[in-house]
Amino acid sequence: MTGSRLVSLYWSLSLAILAFGLDRGHKYYQLELQGWRGGEGIRVTDFFDYVLRWNPGISYGLLENMPVYVLVGIMVVAIGALSVWWFRAETPLLRAGLALAIGGALSNFLDRLLYGAVADFFHFHWGSWSFYIFNIADAAITCGVLLLVLDLFGIGQSKRA
Repeated sequence: MTGSRLVSLYWSLSLAILAFGLDRGHKYYQLELQGWRGGEGIRVTDFFDYVLRWNPGISYGLLENMPVYVLVGIMVVAIGALSVWWFRAETPLLRAGLALAIGGALSNFLDRLLYGAVADFFHFHWGSWSFYIFNIADAAITCGVLLLVLDLFGIGQSKRA
């Protein structure tokens, strides 16, 4: 393993740990220290509420009627596949994107194990339109996917002669 690849692995691993840690810390504060259980909310602006909603499904509430053990199985396979892809990745941008996705997915996975659902807090809306409610882990996953798209378009890759 080359030195630059090892640096890329360590750097991206720190991104995964950061995404995981920020989400876990936020959830610990709201659930354990503040005692929120679900349904609480604070209107911050006309277009943003800080709330606690439990998501029993996957993204956007998909598969919410599936048993928790099925969702846990899906998540184990997904996190495993992403981890293999992360380790084999050739570019730092791709590895960073995968690391953010893995860190966020691991935190949401832990929610599922601890609570049977994922705690979501941030709700943007405008009039009758409502953006889905999400958490820090979801934001990390979304940023990770954006980095994957940038890598797909060749951004961050060295030019070949």
